Amino acid sequence: MSPWRNFFVILRPEDRSAGSPDTVRWIDPLMKHLGVDYRVSLLRSAAFHGSSHQASMVFSVLTPRQLRSFEAGRHRIQFLFQQPETFAAVNRAPWLADLKSESGFAKAAGVELTMLDCMRYFHKAGGINGVAQVVRDIGGKANSKSLAKAAEVYENSVVRRLGYLLEHFGHERQARALQPIVQHAKSVKPLNPAAKPFLEKSAAPINTDWQLLLNQTIEVDE
Repeated sequence: MSPWRNFFVILRPEDRSAGSPDTVRWIDPLMKHLGVDYRVSLLRSAAFHGSSHQASMVFSVLTPRQLRSFEAGRHRIQFLFQQPETFAAVNRAPWLADLKSESGFAKAAGVELTMLDCMRYFHKAGGINGVAQVVRDIGGKANSKSLAKAAEVYENSVVRRLGYLLEHFGHERQARALQPIVQHAKSVKPLNPAAKPFLEKSAAPINTDWQLLLNQTIEVDE
């Protein structure tokens, strides 16, 4: 199969039903072929770190360059653009993990970056409840200092939403590491920016610790 011009992947007999090998087996050679740095993130990296509820046929890859998403057999490879300055600041060894396959390794977001990426691109990670599931499942594995350091380059509102979810699920140490970011909050933001606004502001409570309008009830699988 040829998922990209002048790039070919050999299918084994067991790959034929899906129309493509698991993307983790060939994403690293593809990105080297394109000359673009990357990291596997969102629900695929969340599953790698232990969020067992997160299973998706969408394989999300963050890059500092605009690339077209495409399908390979039953798999969908979704490229998400991150500003080059932000990408360069965090796409480094302290925040990355190796996603192993029988053909080698692919670069993946570590626990801290996985949560930040899921929150930043929540609309591609199952919405707020999808992100909440990830935070519930793997939030306690995050290194507080590494999380706070990586969070410095993400939007203030993104970090506040993540901090609220960490606190909501009892990951107190990780939540405290993000608390200082609230000092730089310029306005109250909705927990779910995609939710329809309430007709009256009084219809939803405000969490003053994180300066968030709680416009959605968090629901996750136990």
